[in-house]
Amino acid sequence: MIYEHKSVLLDESIEALNIKPDGIYVDCTAGGGGHSEKILKSITSGTLVCIDKDTDALSVCREKLKGNVKFIHSDFKQLNSLLDELNIDTVDGIIADLGVSSYQIDTPERGFSYMTSDAPLDMRMDTTQTLTAKDIVNTYSEAELCRLIHDYGEEKFAKSIARNIVSERQKAPLLTCGQLVEIIEESVPHCTRKKGSHPAKRTFQALRIEVNKELDGIDDFLRDAVGRLNHNGRLAVITFHSLEDRIVKQTFLDFSTDCICPPYFPKCVCNHRALGATLTKKPIEPSTFEIQENPRSQSAKLRVFVKK
Repeated sequence: MIYEHKSVLLDESIEALNIKPDGIYVDCTAGGGGHSEKILKSITSGTLVCIDKDTDALSVCREKLKGNVKFIHSDFKQLNSLLDELNIDTVDGIIADLGVSSYQIDTPERGFSYMTSDAPLDMRMDTTQTLTAKDIVNTYSEAELCRLIHDYGEEKFAKSIARNIVSERQKAPLLTCGQLVEIIEESVPHCTRKKGSHPAKRTFQALRIEVNKELDGIDDFLRDAVGRLNHNGRLAVITFHSLEDRIVKQTFLDFSTDCICPPYFPKCVCNHRALGATLTKKPIEPSTFEIQENPRSQSAKLRVFVKK
């Protein structure tokens, strides 16, 4: 299997983890193994745990990574139970790359790309699950489609796209990415197509988020992850769109704040105490060179938290 994927912010994220040779580290989204491989090179007597819900990704990692490494096919949001199963109480570092891998995008049958017309409307990161993009566009109500395209895709033409999807599926089921792209292009004013990104990008993002429930439980995962960190342990999270980044930014802020009482309270009654500190006041972004080498890295943002 040829699994091509360039790990984004590779050096920056590994540096952020401040790896100890005897530490325990978790790569929550192993993907093509880029981050994992670099972690393994930095540990001697330590342990690496690789998690991914894409079986193709895990197969590649098993072939690529040798040493004291454990592989788990699961959703990283189940972190607590996964570490319990391994009898691991605490770890020294956790990394999560919340983006879609290049392999998934570039494999037509996975149905992630709006550039492959005859690809099936799939978009599942975990191919063992049942819900697909085809199910969504053919069964969700117009109101439901409008909501998810607007909220998850931040698409201002969500209403017309949803209306036209419902209209077209009444004639015949929508089965391919190309069919959906045509509907989207017809739903977006012609004058807006000549500038900015592809007109289907935001709708495809929305469908992908819905299929994989990408936003569900991110804040809970972050809390679980910090709870599993040792003293001075670090959590590094890479996001690729504003919805994810907003959740990570706000949750890290909560972790870094002592009192969260309203400012007009005469004294603290919340008993909230900071768990550590956010090391990235502003997110770390790819260099100009990295963006030139890998244009898909352009929207990536890395935020890092250290537990006290």
